[in-house]
Amino acid sequence: MSEPRLIKGEVRIDDRGELLSVNGFNFDGIRRFYIVSNHQAGFVRAWHAHRHEAKYVLVVQGAAIVAAVQIDDWREPNRNSEVHRFVLSAAKPSILYIPPGFANGFKSLTADTKLVFFSTATIEESQNDDVRFDAHYWDIWAVVER
Repeated sequence: MSEPRLIKGEVRIDDRGELLSVNGFNFDGIRRFYIVSNHQAGFVRAWHAHRHEAKYVLVVQGAAIVAAVQIDDWREPNRNSEVHRFVLSAAKPSILYIPPGFANGFKSLTADTKLVFFSTATIEESQNDDVRFDAHYWDIWAVVER
């Protein structure tokens, strides 16, 4: 099974404006997309897993902590499993790939955060492959002061 990976984008700025892109991403296998936002900064939406569905996540506004953890036991996953944690921002375009067999979640860091999720499953396929865990089952949401 593959690991979550970041597909990095780029920002180009000139006298006309900005161009943000993630040219290393292609839409092969994408069946649908949806946009998610929270009503406030600091809200956690987690943990949502699929055995067969893969997802790609792009922050198009604001910033968020986005995380993924491999599920080793679908009834009672190991709370000590490695959690892959990323900070994504619309100011630095990147798309996070979350493979099948992983739970994912996010915490909005700004009040205006919007994330686009691209899915490899139809809504019907996704609903039949949906497993959820408590938002703090893996509690990695603290912002670390530096």
